[in-house]
Amino acid sequence: MGSRPSTYFSHHSTLTSVTKAEVIAEIADKTGIEKADVSATVEAFFKVVKDSMAEGNNIYVRGFGSFVNKKRAKKVARNISKNTSIIIDEHFIPSFKPSKTFIGKIKNSKKIKALANA
Repeated sequence: MGSRPSTYFSHHSTLTSVTKAEVIAEIADKTGIEKADVSATVEAFFKVVKDSMAEGNNIYVRGFGSFVNKKRAKKVARNISKNTSIIIDEHFIPSFKPSKTFIGKIKNSKKIKALANA
């Protein structure tokens, strides 16, 4: 995994990032499924989410959260360097809204609370 420090989920002492490869390795370790199969499944999941959202569908995963398309209204912005106005048309952006269960797990995490108090 290169020169990055180990960031597996159970070894965090500070807030760090976890790569997709590390998530795949953790799932493979916990399930006994080959890394290649886990990788193919994770990639397929992300593809389904992206393709569904590109078609205008939202994804709801009970107990985890929702992947939704958020509408951004048309607005006037400024290009400061050229001192000109730019009209940004109405558009959609992908967003993730965690479930109440997910939020509760994070709020009640002893590690997160310890980091907040450090």
